[in-house]
Amino acid sequence: MDDRLQAHLELAALSDEEFVRRSYRLVLRRDPEPEALARAIPRATLLRELVASEEFARLAAVDEAIAGAGEGRFLEAPPGTDERLIEIPWALARVRPGDRVLDVGTANAEPAYVAALIGRASEITGADLAEADIPGIRTVVADVRDLPFEDGSFDLVLCVSTLEHVGRDNRVYGAANEVDPDGIADALEELRRVVGGRLVITVPCGEPEDHGWFVQLEPDGWNDAFLDAGFSVVEEEIYALGPDGWRAAPDFEPAGVRYADSASAVLCATLAPVSGARRLARRARGAVARRGGGGTAPPTAPPPLGRETD
Repeated sequence: MDDRLQAHLELAALSDEEFVRRSYRLVLRRDPEPEALARAIPRATLLRELVASEEFARLAAVDEAIAGAGEGRFLEAPPGTDERLIEIPWALARVRPGDRVLDVGTANAEPAYVAALIGRASEITGADLAEADIPGIRTVVADVRDLPFEDGSFDLVLCVSTLEHVGRDNRVYGAANEVDPDGIADALEELRRVVGGRLVITVPCGEPEDHGWFVQLEPDGWNDAFLDAGFSVVEEEIYALGPDGWRAAPDFEPAGVRYADSASAVLCATLAPVSGARRLARRARGAVARRGGGGTAPPTAPPPLGRETD
């Protein structure tokens, strides 16, 4: 039988409702709205509409970003796209075979990111304030400020566009509304405790802003938070959205960079915990630098360090 005829016959055997369901799951990777099931339009017309939609264009862009990540440096994404097209491939490129991975914020993560992560790592734990059931991932309902894991449990911790929401109004994600000024610092301290290797973080950056459900900091503000929590910055890139799309911005200036419907710039960093002695020295130097001191100015005493693993 002609393969084209066979395809026609196979599809003709499907009811209109089943064809719509399969088309939505194939093209948009989700179930259709009830009103879509009630529409009476030719099947080819439906497919043309789905493929021409903005939703499909974004899915295609995410797929292309993941496929083209390479080593995850100097990434690019087209105009009209959001920061996920940078954050997702940047994070995934840093997953190594055999890593024991903790992903923070899994329940509300981009589905394409979660699916790709499952394909790259063999041992994944997902932690989120919201409950999730994801095949291939051991999911745990937990607050990132108080994780139910032993010290140094993970080789790699991924925190993609999550840290900025800690201690904020997270009702949109199925969690609580709170205002915890120490939330980010406490989360970093706890992540330092459970990570035995690397922490990969992506966050919005630009002018400092408090949007209630998240905060945006300048790059120096984020790096101060990393330093104070006992991390060293192994690698870091800043990406900014311009007329040509997303590009690496080595000379990034945060002044005037505001968050609109999505981020205008993101900081992507790989961090590593430093030892107790090195941490005290780094924090003391950081305190002097932030005061603008130099030379022989004595550093102020560092704040309490909390739990230590070394």
